[in-house]
Amino acid sequence: MRMHGTDPEQACPIAPVVDIVFSRWTTPILWALQEFGRQRFVMLERRIPSITPKVLTQRLRQLERDGLITRTYYPEVPPRVEYEISDLGRSLGPLFAHLSTWASDNLPAVDAARAAYDSAGSRG
Repeated sequence: MRMHGTDPEQACPIAPVVDIVFSRWTTPILWALQEFGRQRFVMLERRIPSITPKVLTQRLRQLERDGLITRTYYPEVPPRVEYEISDLGRSLGPLFAHLSTWASDNLPAVDAARAAYDSAGSRG
């Protein structure tokens, strides 16, 4: 049954989580900080080479705003800034572990389904 006028976030209570956690660059940034610990901007750039500095800056600001990472500024010459996953960000670890297991177990089936669909030709 379709419910007209229902707020999508009420219809799907995980929608806000998906928006926060699964944006294009969030998971690689969180993974890098979880895997390698506290890092400076330039190290994150090296670990995620396909991200532009502008986008990395934007995503780091958003992740800090969301409470998933912390930013520490050191007033020295030259100034130093380090990023670290927060406890809130770290709490996503089990979710990512489950998704990793799901991917290992199910992506071959997804690939097979895609191949079958594609080989069936256009759907009229």
